[in-house]
This record gives sequence, structure tokens and C-alpha cells, in this order.
Amino acid sequence: MSVPRRSAPEAGVDVAVIPYKGTAPLMTDLLGGHVPVAFGVLPPALGNIQAGKLRAIAVTSKKRFSLLPEVPTFDESGLPGFEAVLHYGLLAPAGTPKEIVDTLSAELRKLVETDDVKQRIHFEGGDPMTSTPAEYAADIDQEEAKWGGLVRKLNLKVE
Repeated sequence: MSVPRRSAPEAGVDVAVIPYKGTAPLMTDLLGGHVPVAFGVLPPALGNIQAGKLRAIAVTSKKRFSLLPEVPTFDESGLPGFEAVLHYGLLAPAGTPKEIVDTLSAELRKLVETDDVKQRIHFEGGDPMTSTPAEYAADIDQEEAKWGGLVRKLNLKVE
């Protein structure tokens, strides 16, 4: 089987891209020493990082992750401008009355401030953040502008 290679000159690396069918096989190969480095989501790796079985090299957010404050960002590691994060949000159908959107937004912000929800967000590998509906819409637009060109260039399709 031919393994595709990708060059990232801005990082000074040339890597083999190994597509995995899920995080579990990736973690198995990483922990078993079959792959030297992996780019993945935090929850399945966090326990192994905290136990010293894996070393976190950098986080992909603009700010350090609160559960791993010693791990630098990609910005701090010499790759300025790199950010790849997952954003969760609440969406409603177009045309939903503003007063309903505002009420949902206010209630969601209150919910995110509860200890249970904060803990769950941490468990999922994130730090709790809130925004207004306008800020979230702007965030969606920014992410589409950032990743849309790459999706089109690679001709990625939903199956």
C-alpha cells in the first residue's frame, strides 16, 4: 500500500499521512511505537498524557489548554497563525424570532457556567467559552473562509 506524503514547508516537515478508522487504532499504534507522532483529539489521549505514556507537543488552539497548562500552542512553538479547533454551538432554523434566539443564548450561557457542564467540556478536551449569536455567526463565517478553500481544493465530499 502506498502511503501518501504531505509536505508542510512552513513547519519544516515532510510527513506520511496514515488515515485511521478511528482514534482507538491511532492510540494503539502511537502507544505501541508504530507511529512516532500523531495529530488527534485530546480526550482519548489525555489520560496517557497525564500518566506520562504520551508527550503532548503542542495544542492547536490560540490559548493553552487549562488541563495541560505546560503544553505550548503551535503559535508558541514556531508555527504562527496555526489554529485548528472544534467549536460547539447551538443553531436554530433561519427565521427563528430574535427574542427566542436571545432567550436560548442567555440560558445556554448560564448552563455553560455550571460545574457539571464545565467538567463535561473539560472531559471532551475543551475550555468553556460563550459568545453572542452574532459572534458565533461570525465565527462560523471565519471558519468557512479558513477551511472552505482547502475542502474545495481537495475536492472533499460528504458521503
